[in-house]
Amino acid sequence: FDRQVMMATLGAVLLRVSPGETELEMPFSDRLTQQHGFLHGGAIATLLDSACGYAALTLAPKEAAVLTAEYKVNLLAPASGPWFVARANVLKPGRTLTVVRGDAFARTESGEKLIATMLATIMTIEQSKLRG
Repeated sequence: FDRQVMMATLGAVLLRVSPGETELEMPFSDRLTQQHGFLHGGAIATLLDSACGYAALTLAPKEAAVLTAEYKVNLLAPASGPWFVARANVLKPGRTLTVVRGDAFARTESGEKLIATMLATIMTIEQSKLRG
């Protein structure tokens, strides 16, 4: 996780990892807003994508890597608040393809509000086959 420059750019941190599940958090940043001052949907999708990928990775073989093959995101409410959290859990593990669900929440002092949900297909690949 610490090698992902994108996560550092977002200010995201990995809060929790357990088999088939992860939780990531990131702060609001003016640098990541859209024209109305809400956090951009792309930033939320990126946070969810990483949460889903790491959830799949927890169930992959030790020497494997994962890459996102596909995802669909539904943006349910404007991303407004000081903190955002993404929680992902594996719905269907597989040898090559794993299906993962992720939910993003805006976190405020008064609680959490669901702002987005993602369904992702994550591909397991041998690390030796990755370039870069």
